[in-house]
Formats: sequence, structure tokens, C-alpha cells
Amino acid sequence: MVSFAQKDFYTSRFDFNEADTLRGALNKTRTCYDVLHYKLDISVFPESKSLAGYVDMKFRATEDFLTLQMDLFENMQIDKIVFPARDNRELAFKRRFNAFFVNLGEKLEKGSVETIRIYYSGKPVEAKNAPWDGGFVWSQDEKERTWIGVACEGDGASLWWPNKDHLSDEPESMDISIAVPNHLMCIANGRLVGSEDMKDDFKKFHWEVAYPINNYNVSINIAHYAHFSDTYTAQDGEELNLDYYVLDYNLEKAKEHFKQVDIVLESFEHYFGKYPFWKDGFALIETPYLGMEHQSGIAYGNQYMRGYLGGMIPRDMDWDYIIVHETGHEYFGNSISCNDHAEMWLHESFTTYMEALFVEYTMSFKDAVRYLKSQRYFITNKQPIIGPMDVNWTQWSSSDHYYKGAWILHTLRNSINDDEIWWDLLKSFHEDNRIKNLDSGAFFKHVEKKTGRNYDAFFEQYLFYPGLPELQFKVKRKGKKIKLSYRWEADVPGFNMPVTFFVGGEQQKVFPTSEWSTKTISCKKGAEVIFPNDLFLVEVNQNQ
Repeated sequence: MVSFAQKDFYTSRFDFNEADTLRGALNKTRTCYDVLHYKLDISVFPESKSLAGYVDMKFRATEDFLTLQMDLFENMQIDKIVFPARDNRELAFKRRFNAFFVNLGEKLEKGSVETIRIYYSGKPVEAKNAPWDGGFVWSQDEKERTWIGVACEGDGASLWWPNKDHLSDEPESMDISIAVPNHLMCIANGRLVGSEDMKDDFKKFHWEVAYPINNYNVSINIAHYAHFSDTYTAQDGEELNLDYYVLDYNLEKAKEHFKQVDIVLESFEHYFGKYPFWKDGFALIETPYLGMEHQSGIAYGNQYMRGYLGGMIPRDMDWDYIIVHETGHEYFGNSISCNDHAEMWLHESFTTYMEALFVEYTMSFKDAVRYLKSQRYFITNKQPIIGPMDVNWTQWSSSDHYYKGAWILHTLRNSINDDEIWWDLLKSFHEDNRIKNLDSGAFFKHVEKKTGRNYDAFFEQYLFYPGLPELQFKVKRKGKKIKLSYRWEADVPGFNMPVTFFVGGEQQKVFPTSEWSTKTISCKKGAEVIFPNDLFLVEVNQNQ
């Protein structure tokens, strides 16, 4: 479903160019192949803030072709590209903005599987304000020792390693080998399978990722780390490895603080099923920036505080926002991933809603609503939640794809008004689509399947228009009867979301449309008519 109003909103405000299209669109030099595996093998040089090495990309041809597109930022140097299985024959390439085009020297046939190796080097972009601004973070710990991290969501993994930098094509697995000065440790995604001493006082760490992984989730963390481990036992009795890598002087603090991981994993298993990346384990890695959902190796920088650096959650709640939020992303963002950054609500809205579900699981529904209400103040309604497609656009002017998106799901739950259906809808959506790339339409269809009701107008209004629908209603009293009249004023013709009123404390479900409708309700004289603003994200206009 595409809204012309949404397209007009963005095209009238942004000038998209060829570089945007090369990065964000699937042209024929990208669709001609499917990535199967990456092997990233590099050395990191902290003193010069540089790196050098190679990437092997194994791929399958989806059609006959001669030339393919990959991506690497212009400031990084491509040293050469070769065919390892063809006597390391060197391949010609051309650069265009942050893309490069490799001529394979011969036409590959559909179905053939090949590997090319890209040797590269350079100084990657430094992040000005990670994780919101992508790049490497060259930092120091409290003892003035090297502390390095990288976060590149939005900007793209191609700011530091060559790949097909489009969300729709994840490798089936990945190897990550990183050499660093031997007094340091390098922690990456997946499982550590070994390390080896190298020449010039370097040590190489080998990590294996057993699952598909989106490119921006690939990360490395370099510091004087201390490691400790634990296990989480799932409902079926299977044990999950938990690994924690923290600055050595924070070891005892971390051992106590990270005990809350168990209840976080338990709550999300309850709602969505088992942790998706079981074979790779679960890890928290201390970073010099706040946090990121790096798959099976979550970046943790909340300084062992409650909430978001001590705030952003109600004062009577005591849990770590980064642990809850980034663990939620293992389900939405990492397991279920969108195909285009325009639809990042599939990552952020669902994960922000999972924060409220964590509160509901550990406290109550009333407390979950209270938590959601604390976030409602951040909703701006200034631009559509779904952005323009095919241009790798990430320039939201607010956090509506977080907070408004969570409220959209909360609103949908209360419009359905049947928690048995809701819990099944949520859990089955993840279980049916775990470790897949989706677009928004997959969720729209799933909601229709589970509810038996078409919610297309609902999603179009809330995701493709900036403003909220307005519920207009009138109340007329006569003795022990109330006439409740109602209608919707919305951008989308045919908007018809069911809502609930409380009349004398009793629920009354109504089905407003764009035309006035009336429901006569028998009740006690003087009964109050209340529309529950804490259950629905709408504008309310009560006409007397």
C-alpha cells in the first residue's frame, strides 16, 4: 500500500539525487545477485585510526550478468578486487559516489555461485555523536586506554567495510576476523571460535555468525575487556549462553547489574517466543556510546544506571532501558527486518512497544499504560512515520517512529479489544516470520488474517499521514438512556477504526465511520460518558 499523500510530503521537502538512489534503490546491478556469505578479515590500527584488510563476498547469480554493484564510502580506498578461485585474477571496477561497480570479466550464468575478494584500507568516518551519527568511535576508558566501537545504522555498514549495503539482502552467515594490538580484546557478533598471535604484536580474534545478519548490525568493539558468562533457561528447559564483556574495572558492578537480563529474556519469550539467535548466544558489550542492537552482541553504554542514563522511565520503575530496548530489537530489527529504511517503524515502533510489554509482564497492564503515557509527550505528528522508499532516507525530524509507533500498536490492541486475539496476533507474527525481511504490508495482512477485519485505512492514516484522526462525538441524555453519536474526521476516506467508550463504567464498543451514527444506551441516571484517551491515540472533539 502506497499513499500518494505520503510521497508528495517528502518529495516536496527533500531533493533526492543519484547518490541517494544508488544507495537506497535496487537496480539491475544489485538484483542480479544474492549474497550468501561475507568473510570480513581486517586489522585495526588505533594510533592512526585506520584499518586494512579484505572482504570475501560469496554470492549466487539470480540472472545472467556481467557487472554488479557494491558499496564503500568514497573516503575508503579499494586496493584491488580479485577472483580467488580463478587464480586471483584481478577485476576491473569503477567508483560512483559511495558505490562501486565490479566487471567480472565474463558473464555469470543464473544459479552460479562465486566469491570475489575486495582488498581495501583507509580511515573510516568518525562518529560525531554515536549511535545517532554513524561511524567509528575512537575513545579512551577511565584509565586513558584505547576503547573503540562502531555504530552505523542509517549511514550504512559501507562506511567501514565493502558490501551490498541494502537491508533487503542479508548474508546467510558471516565470519569476522579482526586483528588488534595484542594488549586489547576484540569482541564482535556471534561466537568466538578462536584467536591467534600475529606478527608485529597483534592478535587476531575469529568470530562466527550462524544466522542471517543485516549489515549495520555487524560491529566490532575493542578495549581492555573482562569477560564473565551466565545461562538463561527457556520455558522448554534449553539453556542459552549469556556472555558479558565489560571494562575490567566495571566487572563486579556489571555482574550485579546484568542479573536483570533473565527477566527481560523471560518476558520477551512469553510474548514472542524464544530468543531468535540461540546458536550465537546473547551478549552485552560495554561501549563508549549509549547503545545499539548489534545482533547477538548488543552495544551497552548506559553506565549501569536505571532507565535511560537515570531518567526517561517513571520514578518507581527500576530497570535498564538499554538492556530492555536493545534486547527487544533482537526480535524486531534483527530477526524481523525491514527491506527499506523508510519502514524502520517495523524495527523501532515494535521494540518501543515491547518496553511497555515488559512493564506489563513484570508489573501490570495499568503500569504499562502509565509507561506509555510518559512517552506520549514526545509525539509530534509532524511527518508520516513511513518515509520515502529507495533513497536510504533516515532524516526523521522527531522520534514518532518510536513513540507514536508504539502508541499505534497500543491503539490497535484496544481497537481489537480482545486480548486473546492480540497476544496470538503478536506472537504468531514473529514466530511465522522469524529471521526474515518484510515490508509493512506483511503486518497489515497478518492483522486482517487474525482479526477478520481489514485495517488498511487504519494503517494508511497512522503511517502515511502526519496527523491523527479526530473522533467527534455528542452525548444526549434522557432519563436512564443516553444517545451517543459519533463519527471520524480523518485524512483517509473510509477510516473506520472501532473504539470503546465507558458509559457508567461499562464498556461500549462502537464503530464510527465518516458519517454520524448513534447508539442508544440504557444506564443509570447521571452515568458518566468517558472516552479513554489512555487507550487510543486520537484527537477528541466532544460537541455538546
